[in-house]
Amino acid sequence: MFVLFLIVSSSSSEPEPYVRSNTVLEIELTGSIPARTVSNPFEDLFQTGKVNPSLQNLKINLEKAASDERIAGVWVKTNIVGASWANLESVHRYLEKYKESGKFLYFSTDDIGMNEKAYFLATTADSIFSPEETMFEFDGFFTQLSFYKGTMEKLGIEPEIIRVGKYKSAVEPFLQKESSPESREQLSAILNSASSRFLSAVEQKTGLNRNEINEILNDVPDRSIEDAFENGLIDVLAYPDEVEKHIKSRIGLGEDEDLKKISYNRYNRVESSSAGVEKPDTDNRIAVIYSSGAIMPDIEQSPFEEQAVITASGIREQLNDIKEDDNVKGIVIHINSPGGSASTSDLIWHYLKETELPVVAVMGSVAASGGYYMAAGADTIVADANTITGSIGVFSLLVNTQDFYNEKLGITFDQIKTHDHADIFTLTRPLTEAEKRGLQNGVDKTYETFLNRVAESRGMTRDEVHEVAQGRVWTGADAKEQNLVDIIGNLETGLQTAAEMAGIETYNVVTFPKKKDIYSTLFGSANSQVRTWIKSFVPVYEPLNDFTYLLKQPVGQNWAYLPVQFTIE
Repeated sequence: MFVLFLIVSSSSSEPEPYVRSNTVLEIELTGSIPARTVSNPFEDLFQTGKVNPSLQNLKINLEKAASDERIAGVWVKTNIVGASWANLESVHRYLEKYKESGKFLYFSTDDIGMNEKAYFLATTADSIFSPEETMFEFDGFFTQLSFYKGTMEKLGIEPEIIRVGKYKSAVEPFLQKESSPESREQLSAILNSASSRFLSAVEQKTGLNRNEINEILNDVPDRSIEDAFENGLIDVLAYPDEVEKHIKSRIGLGEDEDLKKISYNRYNRVESSSAGVEKPDTDNRIAVIYSSGAIMPDIEQSPFEEQAVITASGIREQLNDIKEDDNVKGIVIHINSPGGSASTSDLIWHYLKETELPVVAVMGSVAASGGYYMAAGADTIVADANTITGSIGVFSLLVNTQDFYNEKLGITFDQIKTHDHADIFTLTRPLTEAEKRGLQNGVDKTYETFLNRVAESRGMTRDEVHEVAQGRVWTGADAKEQNLVDIIGNLETGLQTAAEMAGIETYNVVTFPKKKDIYSTLFGSANSQVRTWIKSFVPVYEPLNDFTYLLKQPVGQNWAYLPVQFTIE
C-alpha cells in the first residue's frame, strides 16, 4: 500500500505534453462514442488504457485544436463506429465547428473499412481517404428484434403481463413471435429519421441528389471501395503512408521532412489555456449532471465504476452538492436512459421539481419512459432530432413457471398461507383473475400519475398527453411537434438555455458525478471493495440482457421502460 501511495503521488505530477509547431492531431474514432468517458482510476494510474473519445472530451479537444496555433490540422482515423445517432449528430456538429477555424480535417480508414455511421462523420471532412482493397458498407439501415415466445413455450414458462398503452411493446418478445403493427410503426419512423439525416449529409458532401444516393444504396451490395470511389463517396484511394504525404504537402513540408503528430491520448492532457482557449472570467457556473443507465432502486456500486445505473439517492446527492456551491446558477441534467422503475423515476422527478435553480433536461441517445419521466421534472427539455424519447407507458412483468417445474423437471410445490393472495408474487403458479385485476389497477394508477406529471410539466391536459403517450416512442424531432420537447439541440443548447434562464451571459461548467480518484477508491468502503477486487482486476463478461436485470429486481415493481431495446445498423 505504501509503494502504491508513492506511485500515485509521482504519477499525479506528470508534466503537460509538449506540442511542437505544425503538429497534426490524430483522433481514432471507432466503436461507441458515449456522452462522457467512464474512467477507471487504476487505468489512469498505470496508463493501461487509451482515452476513449466521448462527446465531452471530443468537444474540448476539438476546441483546443481549433485555437491552438501549434496544431496544423486534424487527421481522424476510423473504421466501424457503433454510436447512437443522437451522439453521432453531436460529433458531426463538433467537427463542423472545428472546421470554422480554417484548419484541415482529413478522414481515413484502414483494412477494416467503414460502415455508414463512420461515413456519416467522414462527410464533414475536406477529404476522405481509403486503401484500395477494404470494405465500404453503404446499404442502408435496419434493426433486428429477438422474440422468446417459442422458447418459453418449449420450456413451459408462461409470461403474465400487466401493461397499459397500445405501443408499450417492451413485453412483446414474451407474448408473440414478431413485432406488432404499432411497434413496427414507431421503429420505422426512427429508422427513417436516421436515414434521412444520413442522406442529407451525403448530399452535402458529394453533390449527389437523394435519388442518386438511394440508387447506390439499393444497388448490388458488393461493398467495394472502388465502387464508392467511382461514385464520388470517397475522395482519394491511398494507403496510410500516402495520406501522410498528402498532409505534408497540405502544410508545406518537404518529402524528407518528418510529419509531427500527437495522439489524442497525449493531447487530452494539454490544458485548454495552453492551447489558447480562454476561460470565461466569471465565477458563475452551470452544473451538468450526467445520468446514464437504467433507473433502479438504490443498489451498491463498485468503487471502481462510475454510476452504471440511475438512482434517486445518487441524483439527490449530486443536487445537494450543487446547492452547496453558491456560484452555480443553473443545472443541466443530461439523461441517457431507457427508463426503469416507475417509483424511482417519480422520486427523481420530485427532486428535480423541488430544485430552486433553473433546471434544463438534455436528452442524449435515449431518454424514454422513465427517462422521460425524469425529464418532466425540468423547466425545459432539449433533445436531439434523433433522440429516442417518449414511451410514456407502464408495465409489470411476472412469469408462471409451474409447467416448467411440474412437467419438465418433475418438481412440485405446496404453499401454506394465511390469506388468499399472500403468494401473489410466487413464480410457481398462475395469477388468479382477481390478482390480475388488482395488478392492472396498480399499473393503471401509475400510468395516470405519469400522465399527470407530464401534463403539469408540458402545460397540457391529461387527455392530450394520453393521445401521444400509450407507450409510443418518438424521435426528438417528432416529440417536439407533439409538445413533448421544447428545443431541438444538444448539450451546448442546454447550457445556453440554462444560462438564459439564470440571467447570466458568461459561465464556466462543472460536471457531476465527480470523477473518483485513486485515493477515494482505495480508502472507500472496505466491504464493497472486497466484493469487487476480483471483478476489477479480472474483468468477466456477463451476457445478461436488460430483462434479466429487471427480473432480478424486487417482484411487483411497475416499470416505465423503453418498449424495445434495439440498435440501428
